[in-house]
Amino acid sequence: MAIELYARRKGDGPWLIMLHGLFGSGDNLGGLARLLEANYRILLLDLRNHGRSPHAPEMAYVDMAQDVFEAMDRHDIEKAIVFGHSMGGKVAMQVALAAPARISALIVGDIAPVRYGNHHDRILKGLQAVSKAAPQSRSGAQELLAEYVDEPDVLNFLMTNWRRDDQGKWCWRINLPAIAARYADIANGNDSGRYDGPVLFLRGEHSDYVQTAHRDKILALFPSATVKTIGGTGHWLHAEKPDMVARSILRFLEQAELS
Repeated sequence: MAIELYARRKGDGPWLIMLHGLFGSGDNLGGLARLLEANYRILLLDLRNHGRSPHAPEMAYVDMAQDVFEAMDRHDIEKAIVFGHSMGGKVAMQVALAAPARISALIVGDIAPVRYGNHHDRILKGLQAVSKAAPQSRSGAQELLAEYVDEPDVLNFLMTNWRRDDQGKWCWRINLPAIAARYADIANGNDSGRYDGPVLFLRGEHSDYVQTAHRDKILALFPSATVKTIGGTGHWLHAEKPDMVARSILRFLEQAELS
């Protein structure tokens, strides 16, 4: 059952829907959106169990795609370009595969339509440890989470979810129980359908999420797909080099034959 996602609108022009990754929110794509809003009317969505959107027990991509369709209908969007990073990229792919006629172009940020291993086990353990201890300060939560996450940028990113609730109690804004329980669904690939429209996969040079071994699966689902490497970046390519990512997106969309 589709849920009503929190959305922010900005810019003007053809519709561009932007979908964030696991543990993120639409705010994480704000820098990239600012570089694109002069050319496109952007809808930044918080996916279910993230950001300001409602919580739900399911995390399957078919369900999250229905959330996006609900948002498109609510904002009177008949057809749109869709960009998604990481988990949001899999949601974007599912949207295109489920309803090709509603998507004019697809851009996928550093993820492939394949099943991945349990890349987030230690992060989940750290988030759960903080939740159990329930320190009533940001510094206390960050100190505990740092025992599980040793990359400062990732730690700071995760800490954006440590907020006060309506009663003033510090807690995770994400629906951690649902994410942990349904992590197998999040790791799943995209397995059915076909989207023949223009598709750009952006991969980070130092990331292993999009590999040569994924080529056949990508082309089976997206026959027109091209892959571009963003030099000097890892998985967080849109945050590391937003200008380069924005230029790549604009060039791709200028050259694509959009219907």
